[in-house]
Amino acid sequence: MAEHMDHISKQFNEELHEARNKMLEMGGLVEQQVSKAITAIMSRDSELAIEVIESDKKVNDMEMLIDEECMLILARRQPAATDLRMVLTILRAVHDLERMGDEACKVAKAAEKLSSLGGIGRSYLEIKHIGEHVTRMVHDSLDAFARLDSQQAIAVAEEDRSVDLEYGTAMRSLVTYMMEDPRSISAVQEVLWSLRSLERVGDHANNIAEHVIYLVKGWDVRHTSVAEVVERLNK
Repeated sequence: MAEHMDHISKQFNEELHEARNKMLEMGGLVEQQVSKAITAIMSRDSELAIEVIESDKKVNDMEMLIDEECMLILARRQPAATDLRMVLTILRAVHDLERMGDEACKVAKAAEKLSSLGGIGRSYLEIKHIGEHVTRMVHDSLDAFARLDSQQAIAVAEEDRSVDLEYGTAMRSLVTYMMEDPRSISAVQEVLWSLRSLERVGDHANNIAEHVIYLVKGWDVRHTSVAEVVERLNK
């Protein structure tokens, strides 16, 4: 009986490990999507933009595969405590990753349009700055999950506040530019929508960071301020 239970436990651990690894693999693909989409719009590279858009099917397929595996684990193993939190975290994280991929595709489609419009006659500093923040957040949220690091997850949440502030400033700057040069309206609108998509990518990275805290600490911090979470961690 003991050998049978050990065998079941070993299989269960392998299933959890496999689901975790696939989620991180999906995260790597999405991280590339986001990075390439930013490069595409900065350089108005329509070929790279198309590559980002075409890669989205693989991301969607991975989400469905991981969802199915997690559902089977829940049905067969009925996990509890930390194991249950791991499965729920993976399910929530793959949803956020899929949404990140969708937002990266929106940026890529804007890059295609900007390529035909010929740009906006000014630099793309807003996309560059917010893009740097967001790509770092995506990487760090996945790294926090891989290492079960709640402190790094908090750092992601803190960076999300910086993205929100930069996003507000960028929107005001671009709207002003558009008013001053009506010829730029079509192109600037694409940049504005792209910035909105990048801000949403940051939101989803922040969600993954919150899932990590739930996994490691068992705390649901979705509606808790960063300051409150930091205080609780330091107690």
